[in-house]
Amino acid sequence: MFCCCKTVRIRASTLAALLVVCFTANPSGAASSSVQSAQTQYEKRVQPLLARYCYGCHNQEKHKGELSLAALANGRDALQHPEIWEKVLSKLRDREMPPEEKPQPSSAERERVAGWIEHTLFDCENPDPGRVTLRRLNRAEYNNTIRDLVGVDFHPADDFPADDTGYGFDNIGDVLTLSPMLLEKYLAAAETILNSAFTNDAIRGGIFVCDPQTGNTNQCFRAILGRFAQRAYRRPVQADEIERLIQLAEMTMANGADFQTSVKTALEAVLISPRFLFRGELPSQAAAQQKPHTIDEYALASRLSYFLWSSMPDEELFGLASKNQLRRHLDEQVRRMLRDPKSKALVENFSGQWLQTRNLKQVTPDAKLFPAFDDELRDDMARETELFFENVAREDRSILDFLDGDYTFVNERLARLYGLKGVSGPEFRRVSLKGTARGGVLTQGSVLTVTSNPTRTSPVKRGKWVLENLLAQPPPPPPPGVPPLAEGADDTALASLRQRMERHRSDPHCASCHEQMDPLGFSLENFDAIGAWREQDGSFPIDAAGQLPSGEHFSGAPQLRQMLMKEKRSQFVRCLTEKMLTYALGRGLEYYDRCAVERITSALPGQGYRFSALVLGIVKSVPFEQQRGDNVDGGQHTDAEAGARAQGS
Repeated sequence: MFCCCKTVRIRASTLAALLVVCFTANPSGAASSSVQSAQTQYEKRVQPLLARYCYGCHNQEKHKGELSLAALANGRDALQHPEIWEKVLSKLRDREMPPEEKPQPSSAERERVAGWIEHTLFDCENPDPGRVTLRRLNRAEYNNTIRDLVGVDFHPADDFPADDTGYGFDNIGDVLTLSPMLLEKYLAAAETILNSAFTNDAIRGGIFVCDPQTGNTNQCFRAILGRFAQRAYRRPVQADEIERLIQLAEMTMANGADFQTSVKTALEAVLISPRFLFRGELPSQAAAQQKPHTIDEYALASRLSYFLWSSMPDEELFGLASKNQLRRHLDEQVRRMLRDPKSKALVENFSGQWLQTRNLKQVTPDAKLFPAFDDELRDDMARETELFFENVAREDRSILDFLDGDYTFVNERLARLYGLKGVSGPEFRRVSLKGTARGGVLTQGSVLTVTSNPTRTSPVKRGKWVLENLLAQPPPPPPPGVPPLAEGADDTALASLRQRMERHRSDPHCASCHEQMDPLGFSLENFDAIGAWREQDGSFPIDAAGQLPSGEHFSGAPQLRQMLMKEKRSQFVRCLTEKMLTYALGRGLEYYDRCAVERITSALPGQGYRFSALVLGIVKSVPFEQQRGDNVDGGQHTDAEAGARAQGS
């Protein structure tokens, strides 16, 4: 059983995509021969192993994890489902399947299946960089870009409609739609922004610098509008683009407006232009080559700055791009950008969504049961996690600190909740956690609170959080019609939460997923619904022991972290890489992105798992640095399909 426990959407079009990705460089006869060979190898060497180890649980009757392998009964059908095989390969490499109590394949048998998958489905010598969606700036990106473009820092996008999310993030191009209401907001914001800028003498002086100061209105229009548009569009501006802006300013002046009003009208046009509101690369002349190609350095500068700063490139990035020297200095620029205060955007926007601590704003623990929780403590919890992530990034520490870092950042309020001594005052400071049960992000109040219910802890939510955000193994949704856990006074008085949950999951339809989630959540039961330590749940002693179907035993948070650090380390590193690559690209990952993920993760151990090594691995990867040619579909979805998948993720 080398298969995933997750619902996988199948598309018949993936066979054609597979042939393009794997065999496009071969003559048609060679491609046909290669396909036939792959089919034969599957039927002779792979399918018998699936029948021996997988079909007992993943057939049309049982289809555990919502997966049936009946569709892969022959080689032709097997080649039509690369998305299944990408998941199978992960389970296979991590030895997650079959469960410990089931018959186990030998190492040679595992390698036989893995080798077929890798050789047949993933062409890492000729990788597909994937589809780049033109996407509008989300609210955070809009605010930051306006700040850096105009010098006005009053967050106009806070009044915009909320951004939709996909694949866990709100910068995914396929779901960032543009509604009529948002268009009206852009129009109003452009006027407000420039009115504010023009009332500031320093900012107005910067915008209206006209060189040469000859009194020639056309030349001044050209100098002012050209300089502003180039920064706003984040690339060199074409002559016809400047001419249209000049014509607008001249027409406004011809209708009786003064010079300043005429310029402002043209600048407003820049701020509502799709060239400003959207980012991404239009098909270039290189796309006519009909093959993947490297993006230009202005595009690279924008990808880099919106990844690390959620904002436009600064003058240093623009300057290097103009000289075609950004790639040559990429390492030092990434490190400079991570040290820059603007990298706080990565902390807020990436970590807040990866760790789901943004949801703290919506949680409302029961005030009677948890009187220590208030808005100030809520803010303290969020601040702790931000400071922890920022410390890993700024000090270039190991990303394994997220699992088992023996320090954190607290003030007096948070220290009191955690039972830490010697901390007074509202200021945050770094403290050691050695000798305590806490460590990494798992035991921080922010994570423990967002994974709890208002009145109690939720081992299911906490276990699901670990699977999704640390191991990249989100469980399928629960089957319909499952009754909620009994929460009456009699139930809670007569049985512990663990006992009630064990009865609740006796339904065989629920057991397969709960076997994965519940042990992880139970190991965190010593922390109550807002993260305070406890030895008992009401009148019942805490039982924090757990065992996963794959055989790992642990009891309590320290042993859980130890298990994650040892047995699950590679899965965590891959998970974080996938999450950050998704955020950096603004799209969901596809099966052909596996080559990039593997290259990044395989290099990290030799670099001490340093945060900068992860970031550099991403910005130097094929999906980040390249653009797909016009005729390479790569099995990608239509915009409608991709948007639907992102919304449902």
